[in-house]
Amino acid sequence: MRAGSWQQLPDREWQPTIRSLHRWSQVVGKVRLALAAPMNHWWHVPLYVSARGLTTSPIPYRGGVVEFEFDIFDHALILRSGDGSSDMVRLRPMSVAEFYGEARNLLRRAGIDVRIRPVPTEVVEATPFADDTAPGGYEPGHARALHGALVNAHRVLTRFRGTFIGKSSPVHFFWGGFDLAASRFSGRPAPRHPGGVPNCPDYVQEEAYSHEVSSAGWWPGTDAIPPAFYAYMYPEPAGFSAARIEPVGGVYEQTFGEFILPYRSAVETEDPDATVLSFLESTYTAGATLAGWDRETLERR
Repeated sequence: MRAGSWQQLPDREWQPTIRSLHRWSQVVGKVRLALAAPMNHWWHVPLYVSARGLTTSPIPYRGGVVEFEFDIFDHALILRSGDGSSDMVRLRPMSVAEFYGEARNLLRRAGIDVRIRPVPTEVVEATPFADDTAPGGYEPGHARALHGALVNAHRVLTRFRGTFIGKSSPVHFFWGGFDLAASRFSGRPAPRHPGGVPNCPDYVQEEAYSHEVSSAGWWPGTDAIPPAFYAYMYPEPAGFSAARIEPVGGVYEQTFGEFILPYRSAVETEDPDATVLSFLESTYTAGATLAGWDRETLERR
């Protein structure tokens, strides 16, 4: 798949690759979590879409910097240091345990001393990395399809973010939920979040949702749920689930408490970028209006 082209995704067929990359990205993400300086809303832990895959961005370490990148074109996890050195782990079909062992060796060779909690988060099946010895899938074409979809989603979310002048997050990739997200804030504190995310301490959600937020993003789905763009509010204002949004293919999913626009629905339109932007703008407008946000102050006219 050529990056930047809107093409249908292999949905269910790519799930073995998605699972592997999800668990592998958690290993790398936890290293960033351990080394990076804390920021509000956990903004110091995500990965970012790069021209070649997903990157941690530079992480300060002992007076220099290190950076990890999942290079989907060369199919490698690459570790680069500020002194010009680099090393890698080849991405291929392998278990999470095997990847975890090779990632630890990569850190050891680079002289990076870091401790992480070696258990996946925000997933129901939380087998410790070292114990997850089941055969893992990695299909290069499916990895490239994921990157192409992330490039599309990143482009549209970045355009959407630019019309908001209030506090907003970067467009970043959370390895816990394995989704690309961008959030807008009203500036007002929010009720304490109830938590309840699988294998994730409640204080993580309490910090993430400490203030009123309108969040949107893209998720590669599961065996049962196709890849989709999503949008939600916390706290959710009364009437939000019944709001009229565009395009018609966007629906409110009671199970998740979110509006969903299937990726395939966007691909089938004449202008997918415009279709997704319409979905993002209409869901935000509905939620912010119902919640009484000061839109005149927060939005660029």
